[in-house]
Amino acid sequence: MQDVGLTQSAATALPTLAQWLDGSGISCVSADPRDPVGRHAARILHVSERVYANHRDIVIDFAAGAPRLLRPGRGQPAEICFGSDDMAFGHALINELVRPAGHPACGEPESAALLSLAARVAHHDATVLVLGETGTGKEGIARYIHAMSPRTGKEFVAVNCAALPETMLEAILFGHQKGSFTGAAGASEGLFRAADGGTLLLDEIAEIPLSLQAKLLRALQEREVLPIGATRPVPVDVRVIAAANRDLASEVAAGRFRADLYWRLNVLPLTLAPLSNRRLDIRAIAAAMLLRHAQIGKAVPWLTPNALDRLMTHDWPGNARELENVIQRALLLHRGDRIEADDLAIDRRIFSQPATMPVAARLADAARQSEVDAIRAALEATGGHRLRAAERLGISERTLRYRLADMRQAVAA
Repeated sequence: MQDVGLTQSAATALPTLAQWLDGSGISCVSADPRDPVGRHAARILHVSERVYANHRDIVIDFAAGAPRLLRPGRGQPAEICFGSDDMAFGHALINELVRPAGHPACGEPESAALLSLAARVAHHDATVLVLGETGTGKEGIARYIHAMSPRTGKEFVAVNCAALPETMLEAILFGHQKGSFTGAAGASEGLFRAADGGTLLLDEIAEIPLSLQAKLLRALQEREVLPIGATRPVPVDVRVIAAANRDLASEVAAGRFRADLYWRLNVLPLTLAPLSNRRLDIRAIAAAMLLRHAQIGKAVPWLTPNALDRLMTHDWPGNARELENVIQRALLLHRGDRIEADDLAIDRRIFSQPATMPVAARLADAARQSEVDAIRAALEATGGHRLRAAERLGISERTLRYRLADMRQAVAA
């Protein structure tokens, strides 16, 4: 990543900014406002240096009063002004404005370290396994690895294995010949060949049926695929990234996932923590979502300090997807110039637990109960229709079946 230029006047106005950006993986170097354009990826200038700013720069001002943000456009730089009360979110917005395209939003030093590791992994062609709860950003990490790899100029193809019919999954992944099965009116190259030279993300890899896992293992080992109806394999040059929201080792132990495929995938594992363990990321992601969804051409409504505190203290069982939904609703429903804590439609249900239960156990039980309640509410709202309930929950119908089976086992125990 290129360094971000920071002038002395801007650093003096915001003495903690460089440290904040460094914690998110963005390095600042001293810059002269009269530096030639293109020397830095972007520059942060003080308002007194605005005359030297170009369209890629950020002009900052630290002053009391209502905060404001002007997006860049028509050759003009972005401009941002805030006081001490809004410093935390102001830093997060500056971080978002200088964040390179394709670089996931983060504010937590541990998350920045994970991205640094992912960038190193990107230069090797080994298979990567990305693990984490639903909504933690697994596809974002996969896209980042692709962008940082020598394959960046080629295709990035993402497929959710749980969203594909089992009967068609083999043909979709490996391709098929014309007439190889009923309805195959033409040939198809399949996703492996579509991603040739690039990267293929197999999301929710745990949902691939056992009957197909052996063929996937061979494709990974031999770097070739055998389309349905073909007699000769076709070589492919694909970097495979697998992602899972369930513990694959447990799936192996339960007999639902092949051990040899697990070890073939688990060459370079990357684990994403839930958002509740990444408090500083909440600020960064909220800033990213705000800029993504705020209406172009209108003033960007800032989160008040109380609203930001409410975001930071919520447990986020839905992770970044839940956070994005909350920000989108707040942008639609807020009444004043700013987004207040009351504008954030966050589910704050509290689960009572015995006082003698360990804290970790209470939190785990609360998370499980939250999931159970969400599933029950979705089924009630859809009259028991599993497909529509799964769509409301943001998961596949197959994943919902697994969750319901787990719930039945828990009741039986």
